[in-house]
Amino acid sequence: MEFTKMEATGNDFVVFNGFKYSIDNYRDLAMKSCHRHYSVGGDGILVCEKSDIADVKMIYYNSDGSRGEMCGNGIRCFSKYVYEEGLVDSKVFKVETLAGIKTIWLETDNKGIVETVKVNMGKPIFNPKAIPVDIDKERVVEETIKIEGKDIVYSSVLVGVPHTVIFINDIEDFDINELGSKLEIDTIFPSKTNVNFVKILDRNKIKVYTWERGAGRTLGCGTGSCASVVIGNLLGKLEKKVGVKTEGGELQVELGDKGEIYMKGWANRICNGTLYNLI
Repeated sequence: MEFTKMEATGNDFVVFNGFKYSIDNYRDLAMKSCHRHYSVGGDGILVCEKSDIADVKMIYYNSDGSRGEMCGNGIRCFSKYVYEEGLVDSKVFKVETLAGIKTIWLETDNKGIVETVKVNMGKPIFNPKAIPVDIDKERVVEETIKIEGKDIVYSSVLVGVPHTVIFINDIEDFDINELGSKLEIDTIFPSKTNVNFVKILDRNKIKVYTWERGAGRTLGCGTGSCASVVIGNLLGKLEKKVGVKTEGGELQVELGDKGEIYMKGWANRICNGTLYNLI
């Protein structure tokens, strides 16, 4: 089965052409192909398929076999892939995801190679029941949770997938893997949560460290970057246009006047190849 390995800010994916292959079990495909010792390795898989409501459909599964409603870095890789493979023929197109239809804008070089991808990520949802967070509040903003005897101030929002944002002054004071893994599965989050540790560099720049639901520690998270800017702006800590530096690279997040989130960044092809005995 042919594949393309791609990454965006260090978030890496195995991409499959669903127009060419019929895939019955995405869960097994994700778990097998994403294994970093016995296969090509990745944080998740991306599969493109025909859509009845958009130009193309994106299917995303995490490396643990769980399905994700959306993936910010993933949709940038996906958009570059479907355009360069000729599966869409416009630089502006729509992608069907479980988190709704996303509009894409591409910038290419004179050879038709995609250089940057801009995505309308939609509007953030603060309703705890929708995120979901098991708390009796109108919004989950600067609440306190105790993890391993430590009080953690957090805020949560739905940006396609559930995200929890924690502002920090010194990353050395936090064990991201330990706290992230425990927060992800805490019972207050019925569908688990992604966890973002955010250091503010100035009002237009932040650094984000992410523990992803279903994938663990990753070098970058597009939806997490968006969630971090949304919460930072809501709390008056950030402007509406922010450069986000993750452990694997940088992207830009801008909040529109009507509440919509725009994410822009690059995506990179690593290699093409063939995987055997996957399905």
